[in-house]
Amino acid sequence: MTGTTVAQGVLQALRTVLPATSPFIGLHEPQFGGNEWLYVKECLDTGWVSSVGKFVDKFEEQLADYTGSAKAVAVVNGTAALHIALQLGGVRSGDEVLIPALTFIATANAVSYCGAIPHFIDSEERTLGLDPAKLADYLADSAEMRGGSCYNRHTGRRIKAVVPMHTFGHPVDLDPLCELCSRYGLSLIEDAAESLGSYYKGRHTGNHGILSALSFNGNKTITTGGGGAILTNDEQLGKLAKHITTTAKVPHKWAFAHDMVGYNYRMPNLNAALGCAQLEQLDGFLCRKRALAQRYREAFAALPGVRFVAEPEFARSNYWLNALLLEGDAAQERDALLELTNDSGVMTRPAWTLMHRLPMFVSAPRMDLSVALDLEKRMINLPSSAMLGESFV
Repeated sequence: MTGTTVAQGVLQALRTVLPATSPFIGLHEPQFGGNEWLYVKECLDTGWVSSVGKFVDKFEEQLADYTGSAKAVAVVNGTAALHIALQLGGVRSGDEVLIPALTFIATANAVSYCGAIPHFIDSEERTLGLDPAKLADYLADSAEMRGGSCYNRHTGRRIKAVVPMHTFGHPVDLDPLCELCSRYGLSLIEDAAESLGSYYKGRHTGNHGILSALSFNGNKTITTGGGGAILTNDEQLGKLAKHITTTAKVPHKWAFAHDMVGYNYRMPNLNAALGCAQLEQLDGFLCRKRALAQRYREAFAALPGVRFVAEPEFARSNYWLNALLLEGDAAQERDALLELTNDSGVMTRPAWTLMHRLPMFVSAPRMDLSVALDLEKRMINLPSSAMLGESFV
């Protein structure tokens, strides 16, 4: 099949899955069909719209219960959540933090907020996330232990943490990564921004590291408009995360006393109200998203040059964003496919530009990134809104 017919074949397959009545189909749109109006109206009626209120507490409790984490701390966005998770995980100025080159910019930005240096690691095609086996070989050659800490032999800097990002909701292979962190004394901080509702060997993502970060941006599986959360199973770290993200204010009836440098990363009650209503519908969203993914998988099964990205065998994915990999000669027509689908009213997107190719990170340390470079050239995201799966449930 030629590149042009691959593009046409993909568009035809998409049209067998997506509703024919919509002139434009976005990549991932929120769905509001529950108590959103009721809860937000309560905030407006009572005046509790800002950074404290019952919905903030309720949202944190429900998140902890859903994910199985001991503590959830709601914050203003996922980047803020990751920033604080890194800080509480011991990352300091001048440290290096191992992160995938194939990730959203927020992962690298959060490292930079700590004054640390992102150190870019390759991905594996099976999960689209960080490759633990390749990282193990790389560290054996490039790292050394000194006084219980891991150091980069080439730069002399301490390597303090590793941040796997669960790409498009597909969990990274966490067991070998946990073992690697134990061997090298690295803090494991999960960037679980895209993986609410995803499970690794029966356990929700975000529970394998010291801390993790979630995102509730408008395009996520559930949304608070803008928002995020820190998860941890360490009660003391959870309390500290809550304290530091609420300006480190010491409780008092009237005094403004702060006992450390804190951050105004508080999630407003208004946003948390939206989140509570969305969480109540999460199981339905996930059911529809998985049904949509299965329908895509069937639609593309017989199309040469195209492979649908399915969850790895050890995981249950939320399929936040569905993805295709173009194989062989079809990879050369990625841009033609993107142009054809978008011109036809079906929003598709390429993978993110790899982090090491952005101007602010070109000099950052990195390993061989051959798999990530290959994935970047031939990966396409498909419309993935939960509402698109309604007719397949």
